[in-house]
Amino acid sequence: MKKRVRPGGATAKARGSRGRARRSLESFEIGVALAGEVLRRRAVARASAAATPPLGLLIAEGDSWFDYPFFDVLGCLEARGFEIESVAHKGDTLEDMAHEAAQVDKLTRAFEKVRARGGRPRAILLSGGGNDIAGDEFPLLLNHSRSGLPRLNATVAEGIIDVRLRTAMASLIGVVTRLSEAHFDARVRVVVHGYDHAIPDGRGYLGGAWLLPGPWLEPGFRRKGYVPADTRRRASALASNAVVVRGLIDLYNGMLKRLVRDLASEGLDHVRYVDLRGTLEARVPVAYRADWNDELHPTRTGFAKVAARIERAI
Repeated sequence: MKKRVRPGGATAKARGSRGRARRSLESFEIGVALAGEVLRRRAVARASAAATPPLGLLIAEGDSWFDYPFFDVLGCLEARGFEIESVAHKGDTLEDMAHEAAQVDKLTRAFEKVRARGGRPRAILLSGGGNDIAGDEFPLLLNHSRSGLPRLNATVAEGIIDVRLRTAMASLIGVVTRLSEAHFDARVRVVVHGYDHAIPDGRGYLGGAWLLPGPWLEPGFRRKGYVPADTRRRASALASNAVVVRGLIDLYNGMLKRLVRDLASEGLDHVRYVDLRGTLEARVPVAYRADWNDELHPTRTGFAKVAARIERAI
């Protein structure tokens, strides 16, 4: 018995095959274009660095302020003439950097690479803490709008910042201090920084649509009833919510300042704290966008301002 062939079946399969091939080629070309853009940006960065007197080598561990697509603090420092050995990764929490053996192992390999090249870092840069309190964790810091309590739950915020994150940062400073002593027979300068006053406007990376990361703050305010449905009241709500974030950032900076002061009182005076507050524009409802690319990350111009402040501490 002959096998029946559906009319047009073979043709449909051929069309499907050609369609898949075309989509694959389009995806391939997207990858080529992305790599070309990255290569172009890196070439510009190398040319800028080549025209600048070398300023020394830095080892960096941190979050997305050190690892942001196309521009970040470390990229700006490279353009200024620093060589960077980085294990920073966007999304990393300070607790993971400080307490996870795998993270410390990765950081140790960076020290080994520098020593194997016969180099010695001018400073070790640490950036962390934002991912420990933003995103899914952020609503825990807020009281509900109908509770009659202040928007920021100061008890919870102070517990997380003054206990959990202080412990993690002190431990991470201990990690890099021990590694610098083991690899370079010296306590290399350690530079830690706080964050500037972010604006919880609901913008994620490139808008935060679909699978893109963010937003990290506004959903928490929305969940607790602080984002009105009436768009006419949004600007007022944004200003009020920005005051809450300002208070949270101030708590974090205060903790870092006290930690570094306390370490210095114990003879550990190789640690520097950089207060970045006031570096970036923070006026709502519009002016802040010149320096803030989204809720948590500066623009290219903003990152350059931050890098300049950190360079002075180096």
